[in-house]
Amino acid sequence: QVHLVESGGGLVQAGGSLRLSCAASGRTFSSGAMGWFRQAPGKEREFVAAIRRSDVNTYYADSVKGRFTISRDNAKNTVYLQMNSLKPEDTAVYYCAAQSIYRVTVSTGDLYDYWGQGTQVTVSS
Repeated sequence: QVHLVESGGGLVQAGGSLRLSCAASGRTFSSGAMGWFRQAPGKEREFVAAIRRSDVNTYYADSVKGRFTISRDNAKNTVYLQMNSLKPEDTAVYYCAAQSIYRVTVSTGDLYDYWGQGTQVTVSS
């Protein structure tokens, strides 16, 4: 079993920055991707960013490209999401997720096996 715990959410003004962290404990998977998703009230969950341990390639939703950066510290089993130039439309609950095996697709939530409890990010205008 893998346990994921997010932290770093909060309230920030538009244009500000936040860094989310996701600490993984228990069994960790070397080849699976780690991803961030978000869900705003009344909207469906959407992909934000992902990173693989094996090839360190990163993947981003178009809406966050150039503003968000995903990274991972394999020694600490932790994934980060640095969010800059935040906009009110970034307001959502952000979830960390992990794939247990290598999968080609990293942007579909149904292909992730483990999820954190979520952390609220609120961007005021």
